[in-house]
Amino acid sequence: MAVEFGTLHNGASPLPNHETPEGVVVADGNLEEVNTSFQQSTINQIRQGVLCEKLGFNYFFMTEHHFQPEGAENSPSPLLAQAAVAARTKKIRLGQAANILTWWDPLRLAVMGAMLDVISGGRLEFGLGRGYQPREVETFGRILGSSVQDQERNRRYFEETWEVIKKAWTQPSFSHTGTFFQIPPSYTVWDHPMTQAYFKQPDVGRKLEEVVNIEPTTATLKELQMFPRPVQKPYPQTWMPLTSERSIRWAAQNGVNGYTVVEHSSRLRRNIEIYMEEAEKAGWPDRLDRGPFKYGWDAEKHRGFITGKWVMITTKNNHKELQEKADAAMRLQWDYYTPFGFPQALTTLDESPWPSGKRPTADDLREREVLLIGSKDEVIDKIMKLKEDGQYGEDFIFNTYFDFGGMSGPELEEQLCIYSEEVMPVLREECGGGVDLPASDVELEPEARVHVAER
Repeated sequence: MAVEFGTLHNGASPLPNHETPEGVVVADGNLEEVNTSFQQSTINQIRQGVLCEKLGFNYFFMTEHHFQPEGAENSPSPLLAQAAVAARTKKIRLGQAANILTWWDPLRLAVMGAMLDVISGGRLEFGLGRGYQPREVETFGRILGSSVQDQERNRRYFEETWEVIKKAWTQPSFSHTGTFFQIPPSYTVWDHPMTQAYFKQPDVGRKLEEVVNIEPTTATLKELQMFPRPVQKPYPQTWMPLTSERSIRWAAQNGVNGYTVVEHSSRLRRNIEIYMEEAEKAGWPDRLDRGPFKYGWDAEKHRGFITGKWVMITTKNNHKELQEKADAAMRLQWDYYTPFGFPQALTTLDESPWPSGKRPTADDLREREVLLIGSKDEVIDKIMKLKEDGQYGEDFIFNTYFDFGGMSGPELEEQLCIYSEEVMPVLREECGGGVDLPASDVELEPEARVHVAER
């Protein structure tokens, strides 16, 4: 029995929150001030990732979001930011929730993910996502043909992109022909003498004729080789934010861990049931072919389904102040989420659908335990209830969101410290212990002595 701890950073603006005449909460600042605030939140993300390792967290997740002056979220390059975290840590696992595959050329994303895995010494937890916000998906997907205007095409692009990434990560030399990609393009002229000399050698892994099509007057490329490939074999564990039953089944069929954010506990329970049933029916797909894993979460195999909530720990002296800040941050977040239909996830399976366009109040979000706020004992009780409601088995994994718009980096870091000191030890005791992650052996400090010329 064991419990694991993660945290997620969504890049909310630290600017104060402001309610407009229309009753909508946004960041209180002009575009230049919003930009400055997101520069700071970028630094905050890295600082908090480093802090999380010191505090004993197992996972540090970041989202990918762009173009958001409203202030709710902005995290444009999780892989890049986490490379900075990797350089300053040794154990914490670095995950994305998620990399949006429909915004990327697959080989560009594959090599960026591989580089983070190398830099971190094999700590990448690679997130897969399709995207849902038109401002982002239409902007990045227009050239790629992965717009959300056609959901089925978007899904096919997502699935083929993942297929290409897996090939690039697992095959020393590869090619791909599909609906969206021909890799390399069949018309790629490549008669470089160094390439021919290299592949004419014995025992390099491929023969020249397998890599290059040699013709009397020209030569064209047949295969590519991507470097570096990930340290983890055959490739890093993958994760995916899951809401629809179709996505849950796809993740289970493909050995992808599930990630849920805001669902009511009854929906969480149903989603885990669907995921586990589909995984069993598909023969327990897993990148390492390890067979069945424990219900809900398997701490040894790091497989299953993670859930999480916003958390704020208070005392009698500061409860009123912190609740006001947390409520304002929740308004900011959910005023942004509502047009995308997120409030439907707040209802139980037996309730009527949430009224379209109705923004949840702060009271709604506290009552439905999207925000777990209170004393350390109250927060512990709510987390343990969530474990029970989700029908997790022997092991449990819980993701905390200390990313509150309108709060400064030091304020959020203080919450991380309180949680690690007062909540995590109790949860470890309640759940039968924690998980000690292996340390990376990658050394980024130079060994050579630096000789400074005398002046």
